Amino acid sequence: MRKLVYYAAATIDGFIAGADGSDPTGTIFEIDGDHLPVMIAEYPETVPTHMRAPLGIDAPNKHFDTLLMGRASYQPGLDLGVTSPYAHLRQYVFSTTITESPDPDVEIVSGDPIEKVRELKREDGKDIWLCGGGKLAAAVQPEIDELRIKLNPVAIGTGIPLFDGEFGPQRFRLAASRAFESGMIFLTYVRR
Repeated sequence: MRKLVYYAAATIDGFIAGADGSDPTGTIFEIDGDHLPVMIAEYPETVPTHMRAPLGIDAPNKHFDTLLMGRASYQPGLDLGVTSPYAHLRQYVFSTTITESPDPDVEIVSGDPIEKVRELKREDGKDIWLCGGGKLAAAVQPEIDELRIKLNPVAIGTGIPLFDGEFGPQRFRLAASRAFESGMIFLTYVRR
């Protein structure tokens, strides 16, 4: 069975974005450093489609073939005119406010996110990437099999938490860790 993997960047105080919800890449999370080429090489599918060619990325998907994101995670791309941010993956956006997809490659899901995750897990294929946001992560937290967190050496004090909503304790076991000179630590946790 496929796994649901929450692969995300976070601050050391547990936030995935600032309070305004804008894209934290390059502002909160530095993109320079020895971690970047490693993360791109290991997880090429997590680079948005419109950035792949400029970065010289032509690698196949290694871990994921399906992407889940909430409306707030999808919106920054829409604001830039990017309607299919990860065209190299099956894309699902969970929203009760978007009634029609702006792109045929993006499916809008307005129903129960847990049921959709369970349906996707039963399919054949690579793992499912939960890329954000915090509200969707909290909604599907019982179905998350792994956390792969890029823990960045920055504290912001307030913002959108890794899990934003009602949450019951979930136990995970540290399966791997890797520290980089940049200060970023890549942590992999699996559900106990």
